[in-house]
Amino acid sequence: MKTYDVVVIGGGVVGAACARAAALRGLTVAVFEPGPEPGAASPASAGMLAAQIEPGPDDSLSLAVRARDLYHPLAPALRETTAIDIHLWQSGIASLAFDEAAEHGLKDAVAAQRQAGLRCDWLGPDEVRERWPGAADDCRGALFAPEDGALDPQALARACLADARRLGATLLAEPVQSVAVADGRATGVVSPQGSTAAGHVVVAAGAWSKAIGALPRPPAVEPVRGQMAATAWPAEMPAAILYNEHCYVLARGGEALLGSTMEHAGFDCRVTNEGLAQIFRGAIRLFPGLLREPVLRMWAGLRPLTADGRPIVGAHPGVERLWYATGHGRNGVLLAALTGEIVGDLLSAGETAVDVAAWRPDRPGALAA
Repeated sequence: MKTYDVVVIGGGVVGAACARAAALRGLTVAVFEPGPEPGAASPASAGMLAAQIEPGPDDSLSLAVRARDLYHPLAPALRETTAIDIHLWQSGIASLAFDEAAEHGLKDAVAAQRQAGLRCDWLGPDEVRERWPGAADDCRGALFAPEDGALDPQALARACLADARRLGATLLAEPVQSVAVADGRATGVVSPQGSTAAGHVVVAAGAWSKAIGALPRPPAVEPVRGQMAATAWPAEMPAAILYNEHCYVLARGGEALLGSTMEHAGFDCRVTNEGLAQIFRGAIRLFPGLLREPVLRMWAGLRPLTADGRPIVGAHPGVERLWYATGHGRNGVLLAALTGEIVGDLLSAGETAVDVAAWRPDRPGALAA
């Protein structure tokens, strides 16, 4: 039986980042990734790095910014070692206000972020229209986070897996059926091809994490469907990411990516008329010119969401050498590199310098009873 230091279950952006980080630390790694499930979050994601834009739990901003900033060195490093460009774009995200309450809320957020030492600006309506000539005429202004941006999530997963393999990791195109546990300790995994022994097991299977067999107290993650669509990007509009209340328009490769819904629909990853209507209403509110552009494609992904909106990252409280890296919700791409570094530290040294107490698996509600 082949034995590895680490088995990572899942090869999306989070699992791939964990595998690369473990391999960088000299550990032998196997990644079980049979190919993305229909509705897998990583291939469906727009790849936004919206650390300063999307509201999260009160204690999440500093971690989100730290995670975003890891991509500055990571993108060129991956390009050098794998020749894969993850298309990191960090020219800012604008969160637009359309009523008085939103305007005051965003202005308060600008002040708070500046007080925290972050770059953040308030743009008046004329400034918004000057920068982005197609933006809505009734915009009252925007919070602009100049260091936020986006990347290509599929390229990120491919690059991290390619770099892990360069460092000796093995990629196995098999599903994991169960985790093997003996005497209170994870000892490997079981797949259709048999058993694989491991010193550590990392569960990073997104919305499917809790379905892995023999997990004592599986992670309490639920699939949340996000529907998306793409149109052509108008030629007269400079590249941009515009945002408003979970709706966004993002330029990538000549397309406008439009998203996204937040629906509790189980593992149903179909697109619906109602969901698409919601997306297009939000996108056209931000950028009315999109109404003239043809729809190119439509799809949906399933994000792994926790009850408190925080990821589940760290040691299982009752099983030694079993680790979770799941539950990242809408922020899987943003937090992937940081999660990888944290898990790499925990696997190799048993501790991390990053304060992730809010993400601990033993917090109330993170694991099934």
